[in-house]
Amino acid sequence: MLWNIYTILDWTLFIFISLTVCYLGFFAIMSLFTRHSETPSAKRQNRFIVLIPSHRSGKSVEMTVNSILGQSYPQRLFDITVIADHESEMTKFHLAQQPVTLLIPNFKKNTRTKSFQLAINNLPQFKIYDVVIILEAGDVVETDFLTQVNDAYEAAGTKAIQTHKLSFNRDTTSARLSAVFEEINNSIFRRGHITLGLSAAMASSGMAFDFTWFKQQMQNAKATWTEKELEAQLLRQYIYVDYFDHVYVYNEKVRQADDFNRQHRHIIVNQFQSIVRNIRYLPVALLNRHYDLADKLLQWMLIPRMLLMVIIVGMSLITPLIYFTSALKWWGIFAIILFIFALATPNYLVDDKWDSTFFKVPFILLHPVLTKFKLGRLLLQKINIKK
Repeated sequence: MLWNIYTILDWTLFIFISLTVCYLGFFAIMSLFTRHSETPSAKRQNRFIVLIPSHRSGKSVEMTVNSILGQSYPQRLFDITVIADHESEMTKFHLAQQPVTLLIPNFKKNTRTKSFQLAINNLPQFKIYDVVIILEAGDVVETDFLTQVNDAYEAAGTKAIQTHKLSFNRDTTSARLSAVFEEINNSIFRRGHITLGLSAAMASSGMAFDFTWFKQQMQNAKATWTEKELEAQLLRQYIYVDYFDHVYVYNEKVRQADDFNRQHRHIIVNQFQSIVRNIRYLPVALLNRHYDLADKLLQWMLIPRMLLMVIIVGMSLITPLIYFTSALKWWGIFAIILFIFALATPNYLVDDKWDSTFFKVPFILLHPVLTKFKLGRLLLQKINIKK
């Protein structure tokens, strides 16, 4: 009886994992066929508003503001609004010295949606904007970033584009893992998708929207909205999301295991909430051949990459203790997912620390538990996930 239950659970989990791996593998292969053509210079210069929500970011938000202020794009054609939530007095003082609009939220519990609504409602009525750009504290851009976004936005001919987010720090295991997963997302969920004419996935920053459309969405948004809900609105309205691989936004990745876990727990919760809110649209999307929306909903139903790795590694270690033969399929899927990740990872990230970084994934996720025991602390010290 117990053996039958184990077999059913083992194969059910394996099939679900295999479907996720097949999806990732297919789009990883598709990303290899993306051809990047040069974006022509735009004949029109758009007027931008750059929104930077910041939460206890300190010098990181100052760094982001300085990189935007150093743009070669005409200064009369862009404004910056910083929503400084729970920032120190010194940080707010430094920001107040800059030519930016500084907003201080006074919400009991702030969210990014509330921050955006506050920013939109406090924009000067006499100024007309064409495009809104979302950055987050810790983002750094090159001096021609706004020029590149302007060219890309005009070339795309759509109301939403996503730029290429990548890391500028890889000094710890957590930071390297974040950098690798960011580029894997770029390959699979952005390059791989636009190769087939599907919308690219949106990240938490480096996004550009039609200002009028974004303003309307924010006015109707609920306080609990996330970027994924904004993405669902785009697709439900048949708005294509384009991706420009050559327009870079350099992002500062978390360095500590606890921060890494907190960040990915938040991502998993947002993904679960998004699919619960939008799953009702799947049958209609399939019937109407609205493949963009159907693909997005199926994408949100996939197991998150971090959880996927934990399950595969865990089952690869546990199943040999129960029945050796049942472990073979888990070892096989483990090899396949590593190959897919390697395929989707740019060459500059596949270095001598690439294998060890993925080996340390379970220890990073179990970090809060392991630190409570002496043996666990000794194990973490031996593995040294801080390097």
